[in-house]
Amino acid sequence: MSAPDYAIEVQGLDKVYAASGKMPEKRALNGIDLKIPRGSIFGLLGPNGAGKSTFINILAGLVTKTGGTARIWDMDIDQHPRASRAAIGVVNQEITMDPFFTPEEALELQAGFYGVPKKERRTAEILEAVGLLDKRDAYVRQLSGGMKRRVMIAKALVHNPPVLILDEPTAGVDVELRRSLWQYVRRLHDEGTTIILTTHYLEEAEELCDEIAIVNHGDIIACEPTPKLLSRLDQRLLRVVPRETVATIPDSLKHLNIELLKTGELQITYRNSETGIGRLLEQVRDAGIGVADLSTDQPKLEDVFVAMTTEAA
Repeated sequence: MSAPDYAIEVQGLDKVYAASGKMPEKRALNGIDLKIPRGSIFGLLGPNGAGKSTFINILAGLVTKTGGTARIWDMDIDQHPRASRAAIGVVNQEITMDPFFTPEEALELQAGFYGVPKKERRTAEILEAVGLLDKRDAYVRQLSGGMKRRVMIAKALVHNPPVLILDEPTAGVDVELRRSLWQYVRRLHDEGTTIILTTHYLEEAEELCDEIAIVNHGDIIACEPTPKLLSRLDQRLLRVVPRETVATIPDSLKHLNIELLKTGELQITYRNSETGIGRLLEQVRDAGIGVADLSTDQPKLEDVFVAMTTEAA
């Protein structure tokens, strides 16, 4: 069987949580369509309660969908529930492990759940890859929070899934661990694993992801390659360092969205679709200001995210 074009493919995926007690009926997913390319690092972003966890839990078999279809590695989750879910490894946001197991025991037990024969298990290899081989015999309760999160990732890899879902994997861990985790994620990606990432650290998504979907109120409000998504914000900043000190902004420049910073720089906010840097610099020079240096700022993913989720609210 050849590898599919899409690691995950959902169509019209819908989830409604029934009313319970004083809790009213809640629609978590509004018939979403989404295709996640094989071999990508795919970001799934959205505010709390947007529907990300529901989406992941449906794929993992923890939540029953209300409608639509979902395929994992080209296998329908209804028609092939065991095989489709064996194609993914899920690292949940919450750390859930028996505190009296060792990392080695936890991985061996997980491998048994997936029916991995003993001779095919890679327990030592996986523990070494996540930097826990020297802790293989320590009880989980003795490990730090960061080490426990590494065990969670290791457990998700015991059956060698082609798709790995990481739900907020670096929440609450230190910078050094975040860096080491991403190094390992990149290594897995280089070896062909499709990575699906949810994170509140937008700089991580911006740096790592090939493509990003933004979920809000159960809808996919954007799904594009990361550079294209960043280009959604047309606004740019141009900072000009004058050759000589500028005391006030010349009248000929006051029609621009310009301010004089405390550093002595001139900052111009402009829309790339309306004017270019060359035209702006020409106006600055025409106002008698020599340019010693300049810099521009592109929008960051966080700016796009806030703008889009605010618009959709």
